[in-house]
Amino acid sequence: MNNFNNMMKQAQELQTKMTEAQKKVEQLEAEGSSGGGLIKVIIDGKNLVKSVHIDDSLINSDEKEILEDLIVAAFNDAKEKIQKKISDEMSSITGGIKLPPGIKLPF
Repeated sequence: MNNFNNMMKQAQELQTKMTEAQKKVEQLEAEGSSGGGLIKVIIDGKNLVKSVHIDDSLINSDEKEILEDLIVAAFNDAKEKIQKKISDEMSSITGGIKLPPGIKLPF
């Protein structure tokens, strides 16, 4: 019975750590860029876009498609960076323990 109680205590501690980690992850931000920094996109740990910066030199109606492509590239760069930060944060919280495949976190 003592072994079971220890397992339950450890599970509760892990749940607490995971809740804390989720809060930290949601506060993370990453900046992605494209076009040599002419386009910048900042996203948060929920993968929501926080801001988009477009250098004035790119605002030309004749090059609308290029601008759209650069925005997509900057967003993808930011998303890749925020996923790395989330992974690093979760790893630090769980002590590097990999969660079993199929476990979905609430974010």
